[in-house]
Amino acid sequence: MRNVSVVTEFILLGIPHTEDLETMLFVLFLSFYIFTLMGNLLILLAIVSSTRLHTPMYFFLCKLSVCDIFFPSVSSPKMLFYLSGNSRAISYAGCASQLFFYHFLGCTECFLYTVMAYDRFVAICYPLRYTIIMSHRVCAILALGTSLFGCIQATFLTILTFQLPYCGPNEVDYFFCDIPVMLKLACADTSALETVGFVSVGLMPLSCFLLILTSYSRIVYSILQIRSAEGRRRAFSTCSAHLTAILLFYMPVVLIYLRPTPSPWLDATVQVLNNLVTPMLNPLIYSLRNKEVKSSLRKMLHHLGFLSEEL
Repeated sequence: MRNVSVVTEFILLGIPHTEDLETMLFVLFLSFYIFTLMGNLLILLAIVSSTRLHTPMYFFLCKLSVCDIFFPSVSSPKMLFYLSGNSRAISYAGCASQLFFYHFLGCTECFLYTVMAYDRFVAICYPLRYTIIMSHRVCAILALGTSLFGCIQATFLTILTFQLPYCGPNEVDYFFCDIPVMLKLACADTSALETVGFVSVGLMPLSCFLLILTSYSRIVYSILQIRSAEGRRRAFSTCSAHLTAILLFYMPVVLIYLRPTPSPWLDATVQVLNNLVTPMLNPLIYSLRNKEVKSSLRKMLHHLGFLSEEL
């Protein structure tokens, strides 16, 4: 019988070609992480504290903020830990957990953006029936459904990746455990699994994107039927923030998972943007273009004593 050693832990090598830049990267990524947590927490508190914002659109935005708090927390704490000079080792279970929660939260956000597009479609195309169609019960089912389908997708991808034997090299040439880099370390033929994973990871975002595109095609058509220029401007304004966030979310997914020839350095750079920068920008996108959110933030900060009465 052949003697095979089973890998019990992995070594995260970090972002390729960034040797001797650990201190600078630590400060930069820590700043991004803190701003991400603070920005999304403020949006969350602003929505919860204002009864005027207790509507379906802000309910889904609230869930997006929760996802954007946890999403960077999957990989950032460990990355900051080893950038500060500590061990780069991560246990087998820890690696599997990183992969599961990364795809669980990522898939949940993908489904959530689709639901948010549907919400805008109903609000603009069927304004008189909006409160009936988007009832509290429907919103709760849609929100729960995004997490449920995200969990199913992430479970499938995690099982697909970790049912492979890992008995050789344990150095992960990346800053966290993800499917492409883990398949390189497997002690088995992964060509079939790579194809299945590619179809699975690609099909889900593509399906969501087509649904979003359908919703916004109907939205644009309805907006163009509005006779007043002010009415069209207001309708476009309510959708522009969501469209900007969608583009920021989908571009990294396409670059990382749907590119035929991977590039470790480019993938890592895009992944950092996806993990830290996009969740940090979402609160700015939704608050700077939304008078109601800005008003609620001012009131909350004034109540907490951070703003004077003149503001």
